[in-house]
Amino acid sequence: MTNESSNISVPPPSSWPHDRSQFDWRAAGLHYFGYSFYLKQVFGFRVQRVSVDAGFTCPNVDGTVAIGGCTFCDNRSFSPSRRLPRQDILDQIDDGISRIKRRYKCKNFMAYFQPATNTYAPVEELRPLFEKAISHPEVLALAIGTRQDCVPNDVLDLLEELGAKVPLTIEYGLQTIHDKSLQWMNRGDTHESFLDAMERSVGRGFEICGHIMLGLPGETHDDMMETAREVADSGLDAVKIHNLYAVENTPLATQVRNGEVTLMELDEYISTLVDFLELLPPTMVVERISGEAPGSFFIGPQWCLDKPAVLRAVKAEFEKRDTWQGKKYRSPEA
Repeated sequence: MTNESSNISVPPPSSWPHDRSQFDWRAAGLHYFGYSFYLKQVFGFRVQRVSVDAGFTCPNVDGTVAIGGCTFCDNRSFSPSRRLPRQDILDQIDDGISRIKRRYKCKNFMAYFQPATNTYAPVEELRPLFEKAISHPEVLALAIGTRQDCVPNDVLDLLEELGAKVPLTIEYGLQTIHDKSLQWMNRGDTHESFLDAMERSVGRGFEICGHIMLGLPGETHDDMMETAREVADSGLDAVKIHNLYAVENTPLATQVRNGEVTLMELDEYISTLVDFLELLPPTMVVERISGEAPGSFFIGPQWCLDKPAVLRAVKAEFEKRDTWQGKKYRSPEA
């Protein structure tokens, strides 16, 4: 399949999700199945995400299930599109591509509906937004971030339809399997919603990514490894993992400053992260292993702001242990 406006070759819809066992990331000298490696294998060239803001809110913001949103969340801190006046979808993509091209040598892009809950609307409102994004001549794929309690069957039908047109990834904000932590973060939801969403999502022709947070207050190392083992067998195609960090204008910021919440130090995070990755199947793509926010929003921990140092520390931990993603994974069928 070719995007005729830009002569970009795109994998046919029937090949997405891919048989990821064919990609030998260990032979490439990697310790885990990184996202950039995966996209390069799939498309044959570099693909960068460009953030898109469709103006959605969340059900735990508007009072449907809670008020105030997640205790750690200010969308402006992690989404470039929400730090700017909101424009038309195509104008946002043009501006985002322009900024990315000044930093990277890249001609191919994935439109990423990033801030808030991007399926929190009726299908008749969602369809034109997503279709407009994939009409952009330099967009060859689509990623949509959402909550697992906001994907009724008609929305999943729409996503399946879109996934037959372009490679599509749906990102569910799992965070943790422990309801006590979901309650702490004011999620307004339970882990049961994730299990239900996965049951209805798997096999529809789009890839599914789960967002995970390590270092949530009250969670022990065993709790986090329990999340890892369930994630490993969940049917997810990919994960995003990072530590809990604090940004301004959030309840978490107040809790950190008051000493009510202690954030993970670098050594503890690195050790826990590698433990987590060892339990995941080697075919699960790891889209992210660290998180940060602009300095004007960021409170801590400060080590998050030095991403190259975090990546070096992760590599060093893998090498010290002589380990890799999946080394301790045990298939349910085994």
